[in-house]
Amino acid sequence: MIRVNDKWDVAWHEGMTVNDVLSACEFTHQHIAVSINGRLVPPTDYATALVADGDRVQVIHIIGGG
Repeated sequence: MIRVNDKWDVAWHEGMTVNDVLSACEFTHQHIAVSINGRLVPPTDYATALVADGDRVQVIHIIGGG
């Protein structure tokens, strides 16, 4: 199981990536920041960064304003 934003549990599967977690939680916002166990993942690595069973993933929407 993956814990996302201390709210949702997502079923883990072998080879799971950050993109898989984002899809499972239906995150669609273009500008987000993702960390796994407190370590920031660059957006260029979302398709290849593996998520392990038991990891804690944080997803934050980046919103600009004035």
